[in-house]
Amino acid sequence: MPDRFKRIGLIAKYSDPAVADTLGQLMLDLERRGLEVLLDESAASYFSPPAHPVLERAALAAGSDLAIVVGGDGTLLNAARSLAEAEVPVLGVNLGRLGFLADVSPDEMHERMDEILAGRYEEERRSLLHARVLRGGQSMSESDALNDVVVHKWDIARMIELETRIDGRYLNTQRADGLIVATPTGSTAYALSGGGPILDPTLQAVVLVPICPHTLSNRPFVIDDRSEIDILVHGDDTTKAQITCDGQINFGLVAGDHVLIRRKDHDLHLIHPPGHDHFDIMRRKLRWAEQP
Repeated sequence: MPDRFKRIGLIAKYSDPAVADTLGQLMLDLERRGLEVLLDESAASYFSPPAHPVLERAALAAGSDLAIVVGGDGTLLNAARSLAEAEVPVLGVNLGRLGFLADVSPDEMHERMDEILAGRYEEERRSLLHARVLRGGQSMSESDALNDVVVHKWDIARMIELETRIDGRYLNTQRADGLIVATPTGSTAYALSGGGPILDPTLQAVVLVPICPHTLSNRPFVIDDRSEIDILVHGDDTTKAQITCDGQINFGLVAGDHVLIRRKDHDLHLIHPPGHDHFDIMRRKLRWAEQP
């Protein structure tokens, strides 16, 4: 609907010369339209001094009608974890390589903003995961992930042993380099390189993908995303593993730690230009349509 987006929060990739020009053009465009602009610290770092209010991420999420993320999918992943709870819609301007999430190119920003501000856009919800580490019954770490939660070995060429339970029911014990737990969004990320299936983003599912399992019969497994996953790290005092969320948040694990993973209560609200086609993006980004 027109006039829905009056306060625009800007978030950008840090310290990237390619971002400065695109971000500057975007901000001028928003100013010409008479919209209120709020800057995340990452966006404000490109202006000296900033001409608009600079807010911490939580305040920006609470005060924005629309958040625009300028960078690549990695920048959007970082933003998503802090914006989902406020349920602020997010639009991604892609300066990265693949761009499965950030799908507006800099050269079409003005045209796309015309459409979006006029109420012509598509909105979809993407699920996130919430991961918690328990050690001796005590919560040691909590974090969210839009793509995936990965339990994996530390930095030595030795497998780890993981016991997995789904809603309290025993699934398996595996020796591997680790285990990827991915959302449908994350099924085209690390999970894909591990041989996992591509899940349609509208599915209410989670995929478990082993990393280099010692048993060849250990295959990717898709479950309902209402399930709680409990991953127990086996081993002794020499066991060193870690949990990584979206490839950006790390926490060290020891033998006896439980990693509890469930769907986060809040989804990410993604804004796409009209005519958005997920299958077309898949074909182009994964080069399915290329001729030899």
